[in-house]
Amino acid sequence: MHWLLDPFTISFVQRAALGGFAVALLCAIVGTWVVLRGMAFIGDAMSHGMLPGIAIAVLLGINPVIGAAVSASAMAFGISAMSRQRRLSHDTSIGLLFVGMLAAGVIIISRSRSFAVDLTGILFGDVLAVTWPDIWLLCGVLVGTAVIATVFHRPFAALTFDARKAVTLGMRPGLATTVLLLLVTAAMASSFQVVGTLLVFGLLIAPPAAALPWAKSIPAIMAIAAVLGCVAVAAGLLISWHARTAAGATIAATAVALFFASSILASSVHASGTAQAARPFLHRKALSA
Repeated sequence: MHWLLDPFTISFVQRAALGGFAVALLCAIVGTWVVLRGMAFIGDAMSHGMLPGIAIAVLLGINPVIGAAVSASAMAFGISAMSRQRRLSHDTSIGLLFVGMLAAGVIIISRSRSFAVDLTGILFGDVLAVTWPDIWLLCGVLVGTAVIATVFHRPFAALTFDARKAVTLGMRPGLATTVLLLLVTAAMASSFQVVGTLLVFGLLIAPPAAALPWAKSIPAIMAIAAVLGCVAVAAGLLISWHARTAAGATIAATAVALFFASSILASSVHASGTAQAARPFLHRKALSA
């Protein structure tokens, strides 16, 4: 049991676990709506869209979270504005902003003397360097996100499953879409320091997607996704400690592995249930023959 518990007796691993758990809970709430609404590509684009703001913040010596929030907000506004252009499809607009913001970020960071170090830290994060201020920031964003998601639960649900009905009921789908994009922005901006701009996308998508086959309601999806996200954080830290791999990447890879395990298990259960349901019918058919 020592190999299981010893890593978590070290202070920086404890902080990494707490920060990772906060990110997992935050991503479970926001990621559920991202998965249900089919916004995965938008989430991926916004994770890259933060790069220019973070790069400018690093070069100016200010808090990178501020730069990430500003840049991601600009990305969300750009997606909203370009999607209104009839000549361009939604995916094309997102793709253009995706590439443009990523290129701008790399160009800005290349002006730094520590280009490789800065870019690696921004893209992949350093969960083992999480500080208490980082954890408190994540907890604050988590509480705020939970409150807003609760208030907008009905508009989000109506927009997800029947956008026309949302308009009919006066739930202001435009406002709901904007609020959801802001929640994605907040989750990305506050979490990148833990697992990086690229890997936070894994925690945003994989746990909710893994929870889908086992949940019958949206709150249940969020709850299962939160549990799976925390398991991914704990298991990822443990594996990275013993295997000496990058902690953030190991956490993201563990989350994706849980998704595939969930999908395979769900397929097996579904196939088994179908087979069991078919047996009485086949038995009756054999007797009648």
